Amino acid sequence: MINHIKNIFLTNRFFVLFGGVIICFVLSFAFEILFPVAQTLFVLACILVVLDMFLLFNRGMKVKCRRRLPKLFSLGDPNIVKLELHNQSKQQLKLRIIDELPFQFQKRDFAITLSLKPNEEQVVRYELTPVERGEYEFGKVNLFLSTFLGLVEHRYQHDFPMTVAVYPSIIQMKNFELRAFDRMSNHKGIKKIRRLGHSYEFEQIKNYVRGDDYRSVNWKASSRRAQLMVNQYEDERAQQIYNIIDKSRSMKMPFKGLSLMDYAINTSLVISNIALQKHDRAGLLTFSDKIGTTLKAEKKANQLNKILTALYKEKERPLEANYELLYHASRKIIKGRSLLLLYTNFESFYALERVLPILRRINNIHLLVVVFFENTEIRDFARKEVTTTEDIYHQTVAQKFIAEKAQMVQKLRQYGIQAILTKPEELSINTINKYLELKSRGLI
Repeated sequence: MINHIKNIFLTNRFFVLFGGVIICFVLSFAFEILFPVAQTLFVLACILVVLDMFLLFNRGMKVKCRRRLPKLFSLGDPNIVKLELHNQSKQQLKLRIIDELPFQFQKRDFAITLSLKPNEEQVVRYELTPVERGEYEFGKVNLFLSTFLGLVEHRYQHDFPMTVAVYPSIIQMKNFELRAFDRMSNHKGIKKIRRLGHSYEFEQIKNYVRGDDYRSVNWKASSRRAQLMVNQYEDERAQQIYNIIDKSRSMKMPFKGLSLMDYAINTSLVISNIALQKHDRAGLLTFSDKIGTTLKAEKKANQLNKILTALYKEKERPLEANYELLYHASRKIIKGRSLLLLYTNFESFYALERVLPILRRINNIHLLVVVFFENTEIRDFARKEVTTTEDIYHQTVAQKFIAEKAQMVQKLRQYGIQAILTKPEELSINTINKYLELKSRGLI
């Protein structure tokens, strides 16, 4: 009995109905003729409530529910959650569904409303976008059932404690893999880069298709086959590609919910996958005030899984990055000339100048690409219209920051260091283009 009482909820329609009855009773003080009407309305309202409760709490009332989750969630991407519902009663029901979401989403107003016909099955889908790595725990699924009267709701609780891990974005990894390897279509963001020379390994002779370099035409094979044939070359293989992630406090800055470090983590997974697909060797190194994860560049079958697991466990540290330590680690851990993609952030020209001598020493040994971030909020502020003297001052400061970032790129290139200044949301596409460019130029 106590459980039944706990699961009874009064709807807005209930309060509207009895609010009207109360108003009739109040008016009956001035107009006595309304008193019998108010009494009749009160009795009818009570009968309707009793009837509604009888329909909701009879034994034939049963709704099954099951939650379906993917094996893991992708960081920063919409992930689909499914609720399978089956109305096993013989009457049409209105449902209000409240799923107990993990606390990390901080959703206090989550609710889904729908109606189910007798014996109808329905699958409800909704999306969740996690912005932190780690384990997410789902609680109960609360179903609030109501009939056509809609005066009372009966709560059914389905206890489905489920845990799902949020990993670096596998969705982005697969998406960019398709873009990078689909030669027949032009995908937004992926640049077609013309190969310079033929310092590549010969692969095969194939039929000419539109877009092939006419300088690769094999005239002897073409004359034998009576159609155009071209030589196809493949990129040099087994080159070492290292993603180096700065996980110091400068990478904790958030943009659109994700920290800069999480953007770097997602991109590292994307680049590692593409490098392995191109038969290069992918490795990983993280650092802050001390060296974190170190994975030697390999092209084994389980290398991508090792990188994914390592990236999942990474945490930011509230200290400054030690670039001297990074230099010694690169000398000790990374054997042979490699492509180093260093994801970091410099908010001032002074911050870059402090570490520039070390970056130059690393670039003398390896091919270093420094990837750092454009502050999109400052850029948007600098483009706004100004009306007051104070706004002009603030906008001038913002434009100074933007100019300083561009100056950093020029300074790095002046010393032969490759640089990418990118918006956080365009990090993956810009890094892929740089990787493909460097391979096409034969620099790695």
